[in-house]
Amino acid sequence: MTAPAESPHTVHDFVGIGLGPFNLGLACLTEPIAELDGLFLESKPDFAWHAGMFLDGAHLQTPFMSDLVTLADPTSPYSFLNYLKEKGRLYPFYIRENFYPLRVEYDDYCRWAANKLTSVRFSTTVAEVTYDEGDALYAVRTTDGDVHRARHLVLGTGTTPYVPKACAGLGGDFLHNSRYVQHKAELQKKESITLVGSGQSAAEIYLDLLSEIDVHGYRLNWVTRSPRFFPLEYTKLTLEMTSPEYVDYFRALPEQTRYRLAAEQKGLFKGIDGALVDEIFDLLYQKSLAAPVPTRLLTNSALTGASHADGTYTLSFRQEEQGRDFELSSQGLVLATGYHYAEPEFLAPIAHRLRRDAHGNFDVGRNYAIDTTGRGVFLQNAGVHTHSVTSPDLGMGAYRNSYIIRELLGSEYYPVEKTIAFQEFGV
Repeated sequence: MTAPAESPHTVHDFVGIGLGPFNLGLACLTEPIAELDGLFLESKPDFAWHAGMFLDGAHLQTPFMSDLVTLADPTSPYSFLNYLKEKGRLYPFYIRENFYPLRVEYDDYCRWAANKLTSVRFSTTVAEVTYDEGDALYAVRTTDGDVHRARHLVLGTGTTPYVPKACAGLGGDFLHNSRYVQHKAELQKKESITLVGSGQSAAEIYLDLLSEIDVHGYRLNWVTRSPRFFPLEYTKLTLEMTSPEYVDYFRALPEQTRYRLAAEQKGLFKGIDGALVDEIFDLLYQKSLAAPVPTRLLTNSALTGASHADGTYTLSFRQEEQGRDFELSSQGLVLATGYHYAEPEFLAPIAHRLRRDAHGNFDVGRNYAIDTTGRGVFLQNAGVHTHSVTSPDLGMGAYRNSYIIRELLGSEYYPVEKTIAFQEFGV
């Protein structure tokens, strides 16, 4: 379903820009609230979530309860369990006895939910956002000339693939992992492939390429800047850091402390699933029984330079513990280097209304607002420097949306948890 045409005089309570899982969750949670009129604009023609990483067997690193709505409203018709019921797969999922949905399954679930909503407009690109001081309204202008007016904005444009500076302007047909599946067949025709990166996506791609190395006969390198192949820390007391109490604690810390901790805590949400690490080792062991495997795994190695000529990449690295430089030559190159937040250009006309910290990033309030009024413009994700590991965590999406809905309504529609942790984070 799509949003109906609106009068040019329509004033929405809020406009959501971008439709990743977090704004999609907000759309689902606000759909039944008669007191809230929201509109969601997405430039893509349909919902899409990391389609380049739909590898066989790849699954979420969070349980199915971290869906779009359940942790805010377990009775919602937009829950993952209701999706399974409608698809006739609830009992198979139950018998599977695995809390972690397949990645392709989660994407299909989100598409299912998006297609039920009346507040979503796909294929709609925002050109600019302005603010009318007299009417106290935001005007969201699209590239097709439409203007949507609203009292509030919720930004959910998400993150974009990150290409290291060493690869800026690099020619050839190298891939970011976001495009891996679509280009895998061409990649495997090459004599050598180098994979750069350290997280879950890098590990999934390495296992995928390693499993077929005998079929295609390529040499395979996996290089990471990390000191080792870090497993995701997933113990239960550590998981309590995705809690309201930890948000309160972290948000109240000095800015410099927060930035230091954000850099140190990457292993809490960017590590590799422990079972996957073991699976990689077991496959290496199995393949090494017949002959040495044509693969190298290199840690502590930062990419410092790259060039491309005659179909070959020359990659320069620095072994940081040894302080030694070295090079690798490779026909294929895959950058599993993650994503970063890029501030949308359409915000330029209201830049003066947005708060920033000493680092130049958005100063995200405890209530997820980033504007000078403290309740006009809300930000989904992109707040690791203010809200720590809770910012990208799917399981905290419903909590954040409950919080934002309370700010939009001025009253609590969905209960907003205040204390869930056994431990104390501060003194």
